[in-house]
Amino acid sequence: MAEFEYGPVEIFLIGFDGERPGPDVVNAIVDVVGSGTIRLLDLLFVTKSFESGDVVVLELDEVTDEYGLPEFELLEIGIAGEEDVADFAEDLAPGTSAALLVVEHTWAREFAEAIFNAGGAVLRTERIPAPVVNEIAALSGAED
Repeated sequence: MAEFEYGPVEIFLIGFDGERPGPDVVNAIVDVVGSGTIRLLDLLFVTKSFESGDVVVLELDEVTDEYGLPEFELLEIGIAGEEDVADFAEDLAPGTSAALLVVEHTWAREFAEAIFNAGGAVLRTERIPAPVVNEIAALSGAED
């Protein structure tokens, strides 16, 4: 039987106007990591210059003091490689920035391991963004 060290991993690109995300966003990241719902494997901050379109990438340790962040134990620093960062940075408009989070869904590790050990395999996953789900739910509730 295989034992999984990690569950499913997902990369999020969370965009913001300006050069840096605000403290509320950073606090939201701190809260979700602190809850144990996810494990933070890697975290980068990416900015695209308004004037030149150049991309600047900051590692977590470069912004820890600026945001007053607790000491995160990033488990797989570098899992989001340069190619990933360049690919995701294409989605940024000039003059904006983003947090690039690589997270493990801790709740799903045992589930993924059980599926694998039973001879199964996940064939496809699809994420529906929360605003879309909430809009659909609101529309279907309006029909009642």
